[in-house]
Amino acid sequence: MQTWAIFCRVVDNFGDIGVCWRLARQLANEHALDVTLWVDDLASFAKIRPEINSNLATQTLETVTIRHWPENWPAAIPASDVVIETFACDLPPAYIEQMRTHAAANSTAPIWINLDYLSAEDWVSGCHGLPSPQNGLKKYFFFPGFNEKTGGLIGEQSMRQQRAAWTASDAAALRQRLAPKLPVTNADTQYFSLFAYENPALNAWLEQLKDSPSPIVLFVPEGRVLPQIEQLLMLGELHTGEVYQYGAVSLAILPMLSQDDYDRLLWSCDLNFVRGEDSFVRAQWAALPMIWQIYPQSEDTHLEKLDAFLQLYLADLPPELATALRDFYYAWNQGGDIAQSWRMLNTEREILRQHAKNWAKRLAAHGDLATNLVKFTQSI
Repeated sequence: MQTWAIFCRVVDNFGDIGVCWRLARQLANEHALDVTLWVDDLASFAKIRPEINSNLATQTLETVTIRHWPENWPAAIPASDVVIETFACDLPPAYIEQMRTHAAANSTAPIWINLDYLSAEDWVSGCHGLPSPQNGLKKYFFFPGFNEKTGGLIGEQSMRQQRAAWTASDAAALRQRLAPKLPVTNADTQYFSLFAYENPALNAWLEQLKDSPSPIVLFVPEGRVLPQIEQLLMLGELHTGEVYQYGAVSLAILPMLSQDDYDRLLWSCDLNFVRGEDSFVRAQWAALPMIWQIYPQSEDTHLEKLDAFLQLYLADLPPELATALRDFYYAWNQGGDIAQSWRMLNTEREILRQHAKNWAKRLAAHGDLATNLVKFTQSI
């Protein structure tokens, strides 16, 4: 059985480990590979997979071997057949030496891949799959993306099958399980999920929701946006498991969810607000309308990435609706007036739903990241 090693440094929040764990699990379970996931911060990993024991150096979960990436790397750990360095995390020098030893002993070097961040920018297609010489080894750059010239998005076959089978009654049961204190809802109730960083447009958006003529349920998993909501509601500390009223809005505060439950929450809402990379990708597979808060970068370079994505994502929408959605995205990421764009989005919900379904089908046609990775390693 071919051995694969994935190296992950948890830089900020849970996106890095979220992506790496989903990839490791899919490679092991859908492609029958011997996968080891090296993680420097097991405590953060345990937040999204409570089965992880942050005190163990080695453990197994869903057939993936999980090992703590120590600060002082043991020199004698042999290299795997395929080595994935995620998000330019830099492999331990001693491990790179083991890769050279492996190459000398086996006449073929390990396949070394740098899995980069997701971007829709034009240059990604030209750089995807290119090798870089590394003192006797080659490191290949592999880019997730949105077209056939990139590596695609992480999207397990099992997840997509479950999503296709998910029903309205499944969604209602999940919402009740996650927030049993929710008031009785009716057919006009809208369900939103909110996973966000601190946000300049949040208060203005909640003011729009507050005066909604129909009930709204807003699911808020605990995270960085919660203190901002606490300030707005002026109720002191908000507690997970509780539901708070803000005009027409019932705010259900959720604990940190497992990845699988978070996926199901996305499938069970009419509109999903997501952030970073991992939840952004999962919202696309949910095939429902979404609003993305991109991770802020210095000199506003993140806005170039946002614009590149929106050029693709909005291309098939009617022009007026595309403009409204673009305006809302930029207000959500920069601040500004959202009232007019929100009113239009809220009146064109069915068009947005169909657009989201079509987008997910388009993504699926390009293949998923794990499968494309395996094909790539077999082609070089």
